[in-house]
Amino acid sequence: ERAVVRCVPSEPKLSLQFVLPDGSAKHMQRDQTEPLGRALARIATNAAKGRVKKGKKARAEGEAEEAAALPAVRLFSRDGQAVDAEVPNAAAWQEGAVLHIGEARYRVERNPPALTELRLPRSLLAGFPVCPKVSAEFAAPQHCIFRWFREERAPGGGWVEEEAAAGRVFTPGNALVGLRLKLRCTPGDGARRYGPPREVESSGPVEAGPGACTFDARHLYTGRACGTGRLRAVSYNILADAYAQTEFSRTVLYPYCAPYALELDYRQNLLKKELAGYSADLLCLQEVDKAAFTDSLAPALDAFGLEGLFKIKEKQHEGLATFFRRDKFSLLSRHDITFSEALLADPVHAVLRDKLAAYPVVQEKVLQRSSVLQVSVFQSAADPSRKICVANTHLYWHPKGGNIRLIQIAIALSHIKHIACDLYPSIPIIFCGDFNSTPSSGTYSFISSGSVAEDHKDWVSNGEEERCNMPLSHPFKLLSACGEPAYTNYVGGFQGCLDYIFIDKTALEVEQVIPLPSHQEVTTHEALPSVSHPSDHIALICDLKWK
Repeated sequence: ERAVVRCVPSEPKLSLQFVLPDGSAKHMQRDQTEPLGRALARIATNAAKGRVKKGKKARAEGEAEEAAALPAVRLFSRDGQAVDAEVPNAAAWQEGAVLHIGEARYRVERNPPALTELRLPRSLLAGFPVCPKVSAEFAAPQHCIFRWFREERAPGGGWVEEEAAAGRVFTPGNALVGLRLKLRCTPGDGARRYGPPREVESSGPVEAGPGACTFDARHLYTGRACGTGRLRAVSYNILADAYAQTEFSRTVLYPYCAPYALELDYRQNLLKKELAGYSADLLCLQEVDKAAFTDSLAPALDAFGLEGLFKIKEKQHEGLATFFRRDKFSLLSRHDITFSEALLADPVHAVLRDKLAAYPVVQEKVLQRSSVLQVSVFQSAADPSRKICVANTHLYWHPKGGNIRLIQIAIALSHIKHIACDLYPSIPIIFCGDFNSTPSSGTYSFISSGSVAEDHKDWVSNGEEERCNMPLSHPFKLLSACGEPAYTNYVGGFQGCLDYIFIDKTALEVEQVIPLPSHQEVTTHEALPSVSHPSDHIALICDLKWK
């Protein structure tokens, strides 16, 4: 028999589970610091209680004492030595120890792999990868065993195993349309220890996919990951569910888009296939719903070798996500900020803070915004001397907010300067995001030229009462790696270039830019999003190499 012990250093108690010879299951919680003898005495009492219940008839016949006699309970180490009664529980209950309860023997399994959550997405589409959400203790998804099953078509039929599907990701074919799926997962820890399996069935059947998608042709360029000394960067505003599912979105912003194609589950199917197919090394996303990151994107992209970092906006349900390829980079440090907090509190921004104090109306507007900056420093696995600073942001959206965006980007570049000049001197930078700024804007000009004049028209973008003339500069030599496409955002009422991947041109050069979808593809269903494109923005993708 098994005695399963769960003992985590950060918790005060350990748990112990076993089944007594009479078939009753016991689940005990004991203090980790308690002497073993007291835990064994409690086990003996529990075992005796079980025997007393069974022995009620015997008690009526005058044999109560024998029924209630405490069984001998001892714990022996793996090498057969009795464990001293004074040893604390945390040290006593080791893997491979043997618990004796009377004649019964139990092998102790300490912290065996266990699944805490196993979930399938609600929406399943033929031709699109299905990635379960797997949460486990003392196990890792890459060491778990996954077995996929499909429903039999006959009414009341059972389940048939999909022999070809043996991994964490399963892409159902058209033959499975109309059938439900089942997944059986056995948790493993990589040290050849496995826990009890769990099963989960899909809530609905596999549905037909949408046919050709806008990203299919792009996948022809990105089927393989970049080689050593190169990296593929992607920046993409994926359209938060919070903004896609409102009545305003359905009737005013995206009236041309079928309502089902605005639903999160449907769009997540498209997104997971699109993002996985780009084979990115660094992936910067904007408008990422917290729940979508945790339950959908992070588990799915993890299965494709990408690890995700999330930064939520102040008082919002969405934020930024940066994913990096685990076998290419390791994370050294994170330096995320909220613009408003950093402006108020960080000495790095003292000069800007003093300048802005002269313009209280604008200052108040900047402080009200929830925009954030995500900054991560990575080290190359192939060449540990190579490090890279990756920034990701989503600036204020309002068409007349050019002055606010200039201040936000000034805060961002000062913060990045502190990291790239003070903390990691001369580290190359990549700055991705939805800057909500066209190539003719002050923000774009400031980033790419290194300065903006105090008389730039964007300082009065929202009228005279919000004028805030100030010269700004930064030390970086930044280049828009994908140039200035005609548009990266294409909705019914607006088409324009708002998204960029800025690179440090002193250290990095562009090897290739993956072409954007053709205008015909973008406008097949009038505009974006559509049944074949999950966002109102288009992903930017480029391959870079170190100089």
